[in-house]
Amino acid sequence: MSKDFWNKRYSEQDFAYGIKPNEFFKSEIEKLIPGKALFLGEGEGRNAVYAASLDWNVDAVDFSESAKEKALKLANENNVEINYTVNDFENYRFIENKYDLIVMIFLHLPTQINQIIFNGSIYALNTNGKLIIETFSKEQINNSSGGPKDPQLLFSESELINLTSQLQTNLLESKTINLNEGAYHIGKADVIRYVGVKI
Repeated sequence: MSKDFWNKRYSEQDFAYGIKPNEFFKSEIEKLIPGKALFLGEGEGRNAVYAASLDWNVDAVDFSESAKEKALKLANENNVEINYTVNDFENYRFIENKYDLIVMIFLHLPTQINQIIFNGSIYALNTNGKLIIETFSKEQINNSSGGPKDPQLLFSESELINLTSQLQTNLLESKTINLNEGAYHIGKADVIRYVGVKI
């Protein structure tokens, strides 16, 4: 979906996916000692703002200017700071060994960009740094709870394993869940959850 599509969605008054953090991400970050975190495709900031409220030093990236405006507003309302960059992922510059945590929540991109993003993320993780992902699986095509309608943009477990082969996999599971994240993520959903660590 185009930048114009996302700018339009994020320019609506309400937060498209709510203001509460993703439940899987929330359960995982609460196990960790705060450090420096990067959120990719962060949208309106619900997960980045939550991390900042736990004393993480937070960078966030998305290609939507409207998303950044909403995220900074949410951060201000929660009395936290996040460093939010508007950039497309083909040109985003990853810095080696910078982050203790990288997060991708429902980030669905074409295969060639996924390769760039995952390689860059692994490069940017510190030793013992973690990658946390929740994404829609191929089965999500049958549901009406959100996500791309192009099956090429949905994930299989094997695709995730290939993209994260340089990491140690701590968790990989496919689940059917009930989403309740704002107006656009609601109802039965098929997801894959992943946690990996850089050794």
